[in-house]
Amino acid sequence: MTALWRQNGAMPSVQIKDVPPETHAVLVQRAAAARQSLQEYLRTKLIEDAATPTMAEALARIGDKVRGTVTFEQAVEAVRSDRR
Repeated sequence: MTALWRQNGAMPSVQIKDVPPETHAVLVQRAAAARQSLQEYLRTKLIEDAATPTMAEALARIGDKVRGTVTFEQAVEAVRSDRR
């Protein structure tokens, strides 16, 4: 089904311009080493990147789920007390 979506143009496209020649050469080499076309290689990398939350996204998710009753100062004092 996914193949049909791509063939029909239903999936969005991304075009990147002005890539430095050195960067392009490295990406071409990496794609070849992975036995993929450059497009397949970059598509895989973009999908992996989008699937991995940034630190800010992860912290926001944690903040939405966890509501502590200890202030930052109290937590610092507790850690210092444990270390003593």
